[in-house]
Amino acid sequence: MKEAALVLIKPDGISKGLTGAVFTKFSQADLEIIGIKIAKASRPLVEKHYEHLKDEPFFKGVIDYLMGKGYKRKKLLAIIYYGEGAIKKCRKIAGVTNPEEAHPFSIRGSYGRITTKGLYENVVHVSSSRRDAKREIQLWFEPAEITRELYPENKIVEQEKKRVWK
Repeated sequence: MKEAALVLIKPDGISKGLTGAVFTKFSQADLEIIGIKIAKASRPLVEKHYEHLKDEPFFKGVIDYLMGKGYKRKKLLAIIYYGEGAIKKCRKIAGVTNPEEAHPFSIRGSYGRITTKGLYENVVHVSSSRRDAKREIQLWFEPAEITRELYPENKIVEQEKKRVWK
């Protein structure tokens, strides 16, 4: 069944110059990119993204990590992959969360590490279920930023002020 998966290339992946390598690995999944953007993650957005971890002792560290604290490039790349079994395919390519346990050919096994403070710098986030994918995609993207209609949406017509080039 066709589905969407959110993939975030985290600030450590951006700072280490791994975007090309990550894209190359995901290109092997034969999935369509239907949304992509560079983002600077705000604290409210990241806290909402990881709200299921709010009671964990490592929550603050995970929030700071996704916001890019401690990295020279404080941004991430959000990508929506779409196709047959997108979540399962993307999760296999990413590897398990712990880089030391990840398959060596996976993204996390190849490029991840555990810091001396115990933080998993695992380069990417991948949605874990269809329900999570929907919630995450709706957090990171507006409907107009996606090239296909994924979920029901309200059509709101209004005159929009927008910036234009001189």
